[in-house]
Amino acid sequence: HARPPKAAAPRVYEAHVGMSSEEPEVASYRHFADEVLPRVARLGYNTVQLMGVQEHSLYSSFGYQVTSFFAVAHRSGTPEDLKYLIDTAHGLGLRVLLDLVHSHASQNTKDGLNMHDGTDHCHFHSGERGFHRLWTTRMFDYGRDEVRRFLLSNVAWWLEEYRFDGFRFDGVTAMLYHHRGVHWDFLGGTSEYFNPEYVDEDAVLYLKLANDLTKALVPSATTICEDVSAFPGSTRPTRAGGLGFDFRLGMGPADQWFGAVERCGFENELCAGELVGMLMNRRGTDRTLSYVESHDQAMVGGMSFAQALMGEDIWHNMAAGTAETPGVHRGVALHKLARLLT
Repeated sequence: HARPPKAAAPRVYEAHVGMSSEEPEVASYRHFADEVLPRVARLGYNTVQLMGVQEHSLYSSFGYQVTSFFAVAHRSGTPEDLKYLIDTAHGLGLRVLLDLVHSHASQNTKDGLNMHDGTDHCHFHSGERGFHRLWTTRMFDYGRDEVRRFLLSNVAWWLEEYRFDGFRFDGVTAMLYHHRGVHWDFLGGTSEYFNPEYVDEDAVLYLKLANDLTKALVPSATTICEDVSAFPGSTRPTRAGGLGFDFRLGMGPADQWFGAVERCGFENELCAGELVGMLMNRRGTDRTLSYVESHDQAMVGGMSFAQALMGEDIWHNMAAGTAETPGVHRGVALHKLARLLT
């Protein structure tokens, strides 16, 4: 099937293929293609974002500690199975984005890039700068030609071999800054964004190259940067000095939606004012894409937005044949409203 046309306003369904089955098993790419994608299309989404596709040893990392950048995550099937999933999505009019992890890599030495040539700096910075202590992962040295070529060829591989329609670049904040964004509030003004003391200029160059290559290979591709710092110009074209992304992923709204449920349950005008302010809090020059919920809320020790809205009713009053309750009706209505506004 041909690639669907680029959507002016992506409506993104974020998914992890292995967790898509009701059975206690790791779901397959073909299961996701046949059972999940038709439902996603019926619900009105036009884009699917897949996480955990690059091969990773630690399953509980949700795919964010990559060990083999050119390999398909084996637990869900073969490369041909993944191609079947993407072709099925295209047939349904759905574009497919890869959650691309080029911000860091697994620190494994036996099955990863770490210590590939016997040193700690073949692909990564040497010493302390080469480690992200909160993530326990290795950090790339984007100033090396070999590293840029490796990662850019990886961009081309996923676009050409598997026909992905673009990428969500994971962990861009950790790429852009020497401090990795750790314990940093970004309230110090523009000097924090354009000061070599803070900003990794090699990473800035790499992101520009990656976006230019993506658009050169697939002009209709969509690229999204996951960046909590709101780096100025992230969605400006590279020829105008920007990073070249189509959208910046606004990280705040998902947390705020959950926070609104906890604080006021959508029951008063103050809550409505907070939500409007949250959805409008962005630079007018940066195209921003926001999700109602992402894996950061639903999987990392939390709950789904539907669970937050409906509480115990989601377990006892949503099955076929059970009595419907006001809590379920209210929760479904508010879930639709949140998706519409976001």
